[in-house]
Amino acid sequence: MRLSVQANAFDPGAEATAFTKTATGAGAVVTFTGLVRDNGGTLSAMEIEHYPGMTERAIAAIMDQAALRWSLVDALVIHRFGRLAGGEPIMMVATAAPHRAIAFAAAEFLMDYLKSRAPFWKKELGPDGVEWVAAKDGDEDALSRW
Repeated sequence: MRLSVQANAFDPGAEATAFTKTATGAGAVVTFTGLVRDNGGTLSAMEIEHYPGMTERAIAAIMDQAALRWSLVDALVIHRFGRLAGGEPIMMVATAAPHRAIAFAAAEFLMDYLKSRAPFWKKELGPDGVEWVAAKDGDEDALSRW
């Protein structure tokens, strides 16, 4: 399993290719890449903050939980921090498992966790100033199914 919390941009295609090549014994690989949304074209940037060490430990623990729950062959989580522009990749999840249903379920679990519980703080910068991104009820509802 690989976890990277990083400021640098990443290439989702290259990451997916590298992950798939090392997923020995898997029958399915699922990947998801989240992008910075620019609703209405008014976003100047998004800034993401985290506490180094704490963030990695929290995500690693949930990755371990997913690996045990779904008997994953492998998993990957990349999450960026710092200043990002609209449309840039912000995060990526990849799971490798013996069967597709398992790979999809584990990937959704990890994505739901990252969206609602991972210790990141996000603020959007736009023409009207700065606004912290609040948790959405739908994100909490999605996490409750696990």
